[in-house]
Amino acid sequence: MPTPPAVLLAPGVWRLRLLGDFVNGFAFRDDDGQVTLLDCGLKRSTSRQVEALAWAGIAPEDVRRILLTHAHADHAGGAAQMSRRTSSGVSVHQDDAEAVRTGHVPPADPALRLGRLLRRLERRGKPAFEPVPVEEELVDGQVLPVAGGLRVVHTPGHSPGHASFLHEPSGVLVTGDALFNVRGIGWSVPFFCTDFRLSQQTAQRFTELTFSVAAFTHGAHVSDRAHAYVDEFLASHPAS
Repeated sequence: MPTPPAVLLAPGVWRLRLLGDFVNGFAFRDDDGQVTLLDCGLKRSTSRQVEALAWAGIAPEDVRRILLTHAHADHAGGAAQMSRRTSSGVSVHQDDAEAVRTGHVPPADPALRLGRLLRRLERRGKPAFEPVPVEEELVDGQVLPVAGGLRVVHTPGHSPGHASFLHEPSGVLVTGDALFNVRGIGWSVPFFCTDFRLSQQTAQRFTELTFSVAAFTHGAHVSDRAHAYVDEFLASHPAS
């Protein structure tokens, strides 16, 4: 049986499979039926996201808010289209807000040779994704009125404003790109980070959180011993 386009993680919380399990978005539904999206995938992901929402019984007009984990094209690339499709505003951490407004991704890590090359190309190039207005600039620790409480956990390094999100009622933690779960748990790709070492350091915040499901923007989610799964990786891979 084929894997469905949306996977229920907890009551009212879905993982939206935008490119198989490799690129995920998420949906949170309030008791009144209003829905918040977290991440919109690539520019070409809009139809897939609408399909996944329909599988979960959600219509585009049910969506009232769009959140982004960070300003990279595989997360924000479809944001402008989904914003128009749903008439919803887009929110992101304040340190990535300007990148979302301009469509230019934050600079790559200058400590890496490929990062330095990407920085030069970014200065010369066109926007990486369609710019979109930012309705609200989020801050660390903010609890959004989303499906009973969605906490912003600032985990910079992958980008300056990279944020993870903890849905406190269900215990679903969306790590964003702070951690991948592709062929096992691991770090994000270093040369796509603004500061790879900082990304390793801030991921340690997950050990302080209470969660029962680890959901990744790249890779399948984990619901069996999720906290131990994350903790064991972080303990055996300390920040360099």
